[in-house]
Amino acid sequence: MQINRMFEIIYILIDKKTVTARELAQRFEVSGRTIYRDVEILSSAGIPIFMKKGKGGGISILDDFVLNKAVLTEEEKTDVLSSMKAVGAINFNATDSALKKLSSLFGENNSDWIEVDFSSWYNSKKESETFNDIKSAILSKKIINFTYSSGKSESTSREVEPLKLCFKGMSRYLYAYCRLRQDFRFFKLNRIKNIVITEKYFERIVKSPIFKDDNMFRDQYITLKLKLSSNMEFRIYDEFDNYTREPDGSFIIQTVYPVGEWLFAYIASFGSNCEVLEPLDIRNAVKEELKKTMNNYL
Repeated sequence: MQINRMFEIIYILIDKKTVTARELAQRFEVSGRTIYRDVEILSSAGIPIFMKKGKGGGISILDDFVLNKAVLTEEEKTDVLSSMKAVGAINFNATDSALKKLSSLFGENNSDWIEVDFSSWYNSKKESETFNDIKSAILSKKIINFTYSSGKSESTSREVEPLKLCFKGMSRYLYAYCRLRQDFRFFKLNRIKNIVITEKYFERIVKSPIFKDDNMFRDQYITLKLKLSSNMEFRIYDEFDNYTREPDGSFIIQTVYPVGEWLFAYIASFGSNCEVLEPLDIRNAVKEELKKTMNNYL
């Protein structure tokens, strides 16, 4: 609490130049003696903060002071501000205030080299509400209820212990302990509807990191072997690491993907430029799905 208070005192002084100890004491609901002690600590730490007695006096900081002489290097400051901009893209403007404060403290105006927006092109307001509701439940360790639509078009009511919000493969997920399945699960945020934050608390602690080579969901992945035509060369370089080129210009791809109904949609995104070679059950499933699709055009 003291560190947070002193951090904000610096920001207030940079913003207002001079403020009285009484004003700071009232703002932070502490005694004047506590404010004087904070000032002494800041001064001994090398922050150019000083006090002036009499009319028009108060606590001040040197006009040209920025936080570039303390704690962080120039590269670290830029990384902090840029990272916060990325977090702001997920948290939908909730970090604007903090960004302004840190920019003032760092004296930085050159952190505008990157712009990140993880929201979708549609229904971003609903995404924002879902994200913030889940964030609130995670931080307060409250159990939530919601309706979830699976990749198999099944709608189920879930009661979960929300543990962490995740971003993986261009999608946002909730990592939680599902009381219905009695196991840990990933829930895609855009499939979560009708969230209710209950008054029931949980104590479970999330294991980190969630995404790792030997994670607990490895049995839900499948190794695909694909043949892609040379027309897909631009996507091959963007999306795959393991590939070989055939004499006819086509590519043989071997890659690992999580099992799910979405897999057909991904394969179909290559159109006639893709052939599934292995495994055989996926190849046959794609053939059957293509037959069903053709029936729509008879």
